[in-house]
Amino acid sequence: MKRGILYGVGVGPGDPELLTLKAVRILREANVVAMPDKGSGEQTARKIVQAYIEGKELLSCPTPMVRDKEVLAQSYEANADTLCALLDQGKNVAFITLGDPSVYSTYLYIHERVAERGYEARLIPGVPSFCAVAARLGISLCQGEERLLIVPASHSVEDCVDFPANQIYMKAGRRLGELLETLEQHGRLEGAMAVSNCGMEEEQVWPRAADMDPESRYFSVLFAPGKDRD
Repeated sequence: MKRGILYGVGVGPGDPELLTLKAVRILREANVVAMPDKGSGEQTARKIVQAYIEGKELLSCPTPMVRDKEVLAQSYEANADTLCALLDQGKNVAFITLGDPSVYSTYLYIHERVAERGYEARLIPGVPSFCAVAARLGISLCQGEERLLIVPASHSVEDCVDFPANQIYMKAGRRLGELLETLEQHGRLEGAMAVSNCGMEEEQVWPRAADMDPESRYFSVLFAPGKDRD
């Protein structure tokens, strides 16, 4: 029997209209639609694609929100086992992931393990959250000779904040208040902007990031322009 193909499908930041035509086609053609399960009961990626997966076989893949590398590795291996079993049955699987699968995506750790086992695995790009945020704010992320630095704000940003570039801070989560304080201390908060839950019902736009509620949800993206930008 011919093996199935695993597709890592980027579904964009939240607005279903930002799904690519290719993503829609893959979802419609897939035998199984897999999705991350962080254990919170929230399935944001599923809500985005709901119109295209009616009647599909669905698979929840546990992806715990922890930093224990051993626990994470075990989770990735277990998910790879489950997916490979489906591929061995000749089923094509579309694994949905927010934004783009190549940008801070938990899915990619599973993708790499499946590919290393000799299975065919393909990435379907999606609209990254920071591009959607720039569009919502009506701004350019970078132009001319400007550089762009993308930072996962759930970790320390001290070594990044003074880097001479326009800066994107993603995934701050509970450390949002700490991020805002650090940016202010380094003179980077003035002129910074942000959007929380871009494209979702709970969307909030912050023309001044300094006004953000530190309790804003995990899906917050902050843009801090370079000090030389007018």
